[in-house]
Amino acid sequence: MFKCFLKTFVLAVCFCMLCSFSPKNVCAEVTNEMLLEKIEQMDSRINELEGRLAVYENKEKGNQTKLSRVEKKIDGLDSKIKEERSSGIAPLVRGVEIGASATYVYQFTDKANGDDLSENSEDVGDASYSVDISLTKEFKNGTAFIATEAGEGAGVDDELSIFSTINADATGGDSNIGITEAWYEHRFVPLTVTVGKVAADVFMDSNEYANDETTQFLGSEFKHSSTIEFPDNSVGLIIGVSLSDTVTAEAILIDGNADWEDMFEDTFYGGQFTISPEIAGKAGNYRVFGWGSGRDHTKWNDSTAVQENSYGFGLSADQELTDIIGVFARYAWQNPEVYLNSESYSLEHSYSFGMQIVGEPWGRDEDVVGIAFGQIFPSDDYKAAGSNLKADSEGHIEFYYSYKVNNHLTISPDVQIVMNPYGSDATNGDDTIVIGGIRGQVDF
Repeated sequence: MFKCFLKTFVLAVCFCMLCSFSPKNVCAEVTNEMLLEKIEQMDSRINELEGRLAVYENKEKGNQTKLSRVEKKIDGLDSKIKEERSSGIAPLVRGVEIGASATYVYQFTDKANGDDLSENSEDVGDASYSVDISLTKEFKNGTAFIATEAGEGAGVDDELSIFSTINADATGGDSNIGITEAWYEHRFVPLTVTVGKVAADVFMDSNEYANDETTQFLGSEFKHSSTIEFPDNSVGLIIGVSLSDTVTAEAILIDGNADWEDMFEDTFYGGQFTISPEIAGKAGNYRVFGWGSGRDHTKWNDSTAVQENSYGFGLSADQELTDIIGVFARYAWQNPEVYLNSESYSLEHSYSFGMQIVGEPWGRDEDVVGIAFGQIFPSDDYKAAGSNLKADSEGHIEFYYSYKVNNHLTISPDVQIVMNPYGSDATNGDDTIVIGGIRGQVDF
């Protein structure tokens, strides 16, 4: 068809050329023989072009065939990749959020009063470190969480005789590593159920401005109330319910001895009610909680009663006042008539309050200043059971400044003051103890 079209086109062109001359010139210059010769030459050229076109079309078909084969190979590889991704470890790690940080603490004092020291007011300077790594995976209506902690060093706490430690981040003397939390939470809206190895102090008595020893107050008195008998992390069950946008309630059951044995004989149990309103557009949290412990306790006034339970209640509140200022307060009370069989004293109630200021006014928007005061009161039963015990209230003051060097490093000078250490009944004296220190926090 193309060939016929081409011949027709050539004849039309020739006709137009003939018509462009006068009849006299055509007869004089162009003969029939010449016209036929030209047509034959053009016909030959057309045949040559058609041959070349056929060769090109054959090559094109070959290329299309090769392309089709390549596409099939790619599809096959893509199917294999999808198959491999759907099996093995890849689906397990996809979507996992990894958290990692290291905390280093150095503290010193010239008023150490530990029982094992040769004399009062010794100079000590000790360090500790901890490394925390966590994995979080979100599922449909659920969350899985694993946290591990490694560390070394007791800091200066093992050389002080006080009710509440000053380095809540210290993990102990020897190098150690362990799984601190491993739980799964499922959401049956409005209910949540968490089961596994849990931390009771994460669930109860939390606080926005005084809850994290790696970034906020370093002293234990300002991390949690000293008169709550929190067990070590262990197997437990937490049930929470959202009653409204601003009201939640939670209950916890956890192995009180943290040995994974006889869990329902030594159970730590508790409940917390939280209201989280906005006051003048600023966020706040107000918590009230109660707890009980099935661990063995002894009555102060009856040494034969060695399997008594204990219980207590408390309050924890935090409130944002401005964009740069937040305040907190805590109070807790526990049964003063008994003491834990592994202890030699008992505390009745404690309180603390403080504030946090962001460094915006002096051009350090990511720096934070914290200051807090608290007191711990030994129980009257403990005082009455002793011989000439003073059992004064132990006072704590802490000040820290968190200086953010960059997105990964924060340096925090920290000063703590302990008044009436160990209720003024420490073997090596009751002088006020001033502890200076510095904390380095590295976030990966």
